[in-house]
Amino acid sequence: MSFKVTLQPTGHQFPAAADTTILQAALNAELVIPYGCKDGACGSCKARVLVGQIDHGRSPLTTLTATERENGMGLMCCAHAQSDVEVECREVRRTTDIPIRKLPCRVQSLTRAADDVMILDVKLPANDPFRFMAGQYVDFLLVGGKRRSFSIANPPQRSESLELHIRLVENGFFTQQVFSTMKERDILRIEGPLGGFYLHDSGKPLIFLAGGTGFAPIKSIIEDMVARGIRRPIHFYWGSRDLAGLYQHELAQGWAREQPDFSYIPVISDSTPEGWQGRTGFVHEAVMIDHPDLSGFDVYACGAPAMIDAARRDFSARCELHADAFFADAFTFAADNTM
Repeated sequence: MSFKVTLQPTGHQFPAAADTTILQAALNAELVIPYGCKDGACGSCKARVLVGQIDHGRSPLTTLTATERENGMGLMCCAHAQSDVEVECREVRRTTDIPIRKLPCRVQSLTRAADDVMILDVKLPANDPFRFMAGQYVDFLLVGGKRRSFSIANPPQRSESLELHIRLVENGFFTQQVFSTMKERDILRIEGPLGGFYLHDSGKPLIFLAGGTGFAPIKSIIEDMVARGIRRPIHFYWGSRDLAGLYQHELAQGWAREQPDFSYIPVISDSTPEGWQGRTGFVHEAVMIDHPDLSGFDVYACGAPAMIDAARRDFSARCELHADAFFADAFTFAADNTM
C-alpha cells in the first residue's frame, strides 16, 4: 500500500509505501529533506506531522521523546506513513541539484594522525568533477553489500580528492583494513554526496561542537566559509578524552589566530596532560558555561550519539536554544568481525 506525502510549506508531494521510511521515499522521489545518520541517532530529520498518521518504527526515545511524539514530531528516517500525511520541513531541495553518484577512487595517502585516527586521502577520477556541500559524507561500498559512512573533511573548492578521517573501531571490518592492509594506489568505490549536515544561511553567530573525528565535517564547513568569504562569529568547541584525540589541534589554533571573530576552545574529558591550561570536562557543558543563553545562535554538533543527545537536551532545556537552530550529525560505528 502506498500513501501520499506532502511537504509543507513547499507543497512537494511524493508516494511512500508503508514499508519504506518517509526519508527514503523522499530520496526516491529526488527530494532531499534534512537528514544525517539515517539511523535515528542524530535527529536531523526530525519534523512535525501536520496531518495524518505515522508509525515511529525504531525511533529511539533518546532522540525523539515521548512528549515530542505526543506533539506530532517524528524522525523521518525511521517513520512510516500509515495514511496520507503532511509534514512540515524547514528545507527541501532536489537531488538533481547535486547528483548522488557511485564512482571509483584511488588511495592517494594514508597519514596516522593519532593512534586510532587515520587521515585517508582518495583521488577521484580526473575530468569528472565531484560536487558536494561542506559537511556532507560519502559511503564506501564494500563486499557483501556493506557500507561504511565517513564525512568529507576537505572543502568543496578542493574536490579533485577527498579527505576522510577514519577512527579505528574494534573489530571494524573497514577500519581494520584502513589501519592494517590498505595501501597507496588501492582502488575503492564510494557513493555520495549524502546527508543534510551543511551550513544554513541564517546569518546568526555559530557554535561548532565536535567530538573526536566529528571534527571532519566541521573542518570542511569552516574551510568552505573561509574560501567563500562568509563572515559570521564562530565559537568552535572540540572535545576529546585526551590531547592525542585533538589530532589537528595546531590547525584549529591557526584558524583562531588568522580568522576574525573565531575562537577555538579545546576540551579534554579524561586524561589531562601535565601543564594543560585548557578546559576540562564534557565539551557541551563548556558551551553552556560560556553561553548560558543560546537563543541567538545556530549550533552544529557532530560526534557520538551520546554527545549529540546531551547537547540537544541541555541546550534546549537550559540555554533557550530553539530546536530549529540545532543541526547534528551523529557518528555511529559498525563493528563486524564475521566478514
